[in-house]
Amino acid sequence: MGSTTGEFKRDANYIDTRITADGRDGYPVEPGRYRLVVARACPWANRAIIVRRLLGLESVLSMGICGPTHDERSWTFDLDPGGRDPVLGIERIQEAYFKRFPDYPRGITVPAIVDVPSGAVVTNDYKQITLDLSTEWTAYHRAGAPELYPEKLRGEIDEVAELVYRDVNNGVYRCGFASSQEAYETAYGALFARLDWLSDRLAGQRYLVGDTITEADVRLFTTLARFDAVYHGHFKCNRQKLAELPVLWAYARDLFQTPGFGDTTDFVQIKSHYYEVHRTINPSGIVPVGPDLSGWLEPHGRAALGGRPFGDGTPPGPPSAAEVVPAGHGAGVDPVDGIDGRDGGFEGG
Repeated sequence: MGSTTGEFKRDANYIDTRITADGRDGYPVEPGRYRLVVARACPWANRAIIVRRLLGLESVLSMGICGPTHDERSWTFDLDPGGRDPVLGIERIQEAYFKRFPDYPRGITVPAIVDVPSGAVVTNDYKQITLDLSTEWTAYHRAGAPELYPEKLRGEIDEVAELVYRDVNNGVYRCGFASSQEAYETAYGALFARLDWLSDRLAGQRYLVGDTITEADVRLFTTLARFDAVYHGHFKCNRQKLAELPVLWAYARDLFQTPGFGDTTDFVQIKSHYYEVHRTINPSGIVPVGPDLSGWLEPHGRAALGGRPFGDGTPPGPPSAAEVVPAGHGAGVDPVDGIDGRDGGFEGG
């Protein structure tokens, strides 16, 4: 969404219904009742994928995966046989939105959580979804699940996460979709000033808040994972590549090599989405072959700073076979092979 100044304005109005332990909004936490709908390409959805996995909620909250591209109507389940989600029986997530709100006027976004019995969307409030997975679904967390939103650190997590959202998570979009030189340069300046601030903050500590992985790290990671593959070129965020920012690059590799992060990151679908869908920015729809992804697996050296990734908890186990990122779509593979194997479809992030 644009403005008279050429600045990109994100529609931040989401369905604010919550799924809670006490069911105060009419949707109580119940195993098997809900389905988390995501797209691996979307950074906002990738957060929910990571948190669900870290907390071990796979057996109680199923996950539907849309394809990496979409048209103006909505994300589609084109990766599934027959192009339909096997649980919801729908071709587009739009159908679940219209089931609850027949005249829904806003963007059809992921992540979204759908009430399976009714087929209606419950919420698409991506910021609250991950917080509620941490705080409202505790009865179903796996043994050893980390505290991603510990009560004593919530104020600091919220403060850091808001700065990261404004200047980095949304900041790359403010660069990429700016429609005036002035708006672009303002967003560009704020983005790299914040990345420098983050580099300074992380130079002496392993994680953003405290000595363990928190919600703040999840939120920053999904943008960093897409930076060199998409935002540096496609969104003109090109002062430096992530790989040229030593502290942030090591930090991102540390997280990438942590179970739940890199193994949920699909670079092929990420590139397919941004370069194929955003035709106002990339009219040809050509998807670049690079960058070389093998660097994501290089040693990061961040353990020397101390910290314990999962605190008193333990890493999650491997993803289920149905949720493994396709071969050739992760790091450490030949990018040409990755392009040759990419999935088709329509989506947006």
